[in-house]
Amino acid sequence: MENSKTSVFSNGLIWFGAAVSIAEILTGTLIAPLGFGKGIAAILLGHLIGCVLLYFAGLIGAKTGRSAMETVKMSFGEKGSLLFAVLNVLQLLGWTAVMIVASAAAASSVISFGGNAFWSIVISLLIIVWILVGIKKLGKLNFIAMGALFILSIMLSVVVFSGDNVVTTFTDSISFGTAVELSAIMPLSWLPLISDYTRFAKKPKAATFTSAAVYFFTSSWMYIIGMGAATFTGESDISIIMVKAGLGVAGLIIVIFATVTTTFLDVYSAGVSAVSISKRLNEKWTAVIVCVIGTILAIFTPIDQFVDFLNLIGSVFAPMIAIQIVDTFILKKDSTKKKFNVVNLILWVIGFTIYRIFMYIDTPVGNTLPVILITIILSVIVEKIIIEKIFGGKKNA
Repeated sequence: MENSKTSVFSNGLIWFGAAVSIAEILTGTLIAPLGFGKGIAAILLGHLIGCVLLYFAGLIGAKTGRSAMETVKMSFGEKGSLLFAVLNVLQLLGWTAVMIVASAAAASSVISFGGNAFWSIVISLLIIVWILVGIKKLGKLNFIAMGALFILSIMLSVVVFSGDNVVTTFTDSISFGTAVELSAIMPLSWLPLISDYTRFAKKPKAATFTSAAVYFFTSSWMYIIGMGAATFTGESDISIIMVKAGLGVAGLIIVIFATVTTTFLDVYSAGVSAVSISKRLNEKWTAVIVCVIGTILAIFTPIDQFVDFLNLIGSVFAPMIAIQIVDTFILKKDSTKKKFNVVNLILWVIGFTIYRIFMYIDTPVGNTLPVILITIILSVIVEKIIIEKIFGGKKNA
């Protein structure tokens, strides 16, 4: 069994591949109107908030050996966790379509061969190869792919930050708090996935810390590339930047491998989450089906409202992980054997509502941090004061 465990290094590779993403670069371009100095500060602060939460989420799975949605049962009960499993499959299906359509458009712009549909199918087939090889056997393949991505990402960085560096004047504006939130939301989107990978770790704490740290630095780097591209080249479309820079085939490799390594995690975790909904499903073949459906959506469905999609992810999973952190690390409770933890489900609804309210409040630290803190405080108060002192520790679930 020990041989099937993953090393600290392999976990780091997985999350490097997750962070090298067209979506990260695209989101970074949205922060450019803030200015380069403030933009970097917002990116780092947002990623710090999101990656601290990512670490705790991954640590729960690493210590228990459970998948992400299995760890959700520890706070919300066996049936209560189904809500989050379904929402997670839907968000992963959405991410699959977003990643494929964005990358197919970029690929067809970089190489004038085939249209968006052609490149969508090519990328989808490569993702399916990754799925069929399997997470535990991807070591050498991931090492080669990550090495290529690392070199090509450096090339892309040089292209973006070299030259005349004429700063673009933006007509749009963005607040510091909004930029922080846009940076925190990306690691938040991985919260209901990370345990699917850390559960296999030989060294739970080290592998989880490495995963979160690698994602922090690499995702921040991708955001800064996107922000720099928009600031210094006046372009928000990374494919146009690569074409102007003459990257050609190198640019195509960046686009395709970045999409494959990131979207593989999405579809694989969709399969794992689907198994938590019904044990009759096979996680590998469910992942293939999710990939195929995502490809169909990418080809035939117009995908827009990217920021709204990100905010929806934050509002669902920020209060969820806050409650999990309280139950696992503060209260040390496990509701796996219960059908529903009604109290926690009510707390999640309150947290979700608070997040949606905070979307209309401009704080210097975004929405996630205050929502997390409020939800944690409410969870502790409900358990320690209301349930234990008033009801003597008894509650219905």
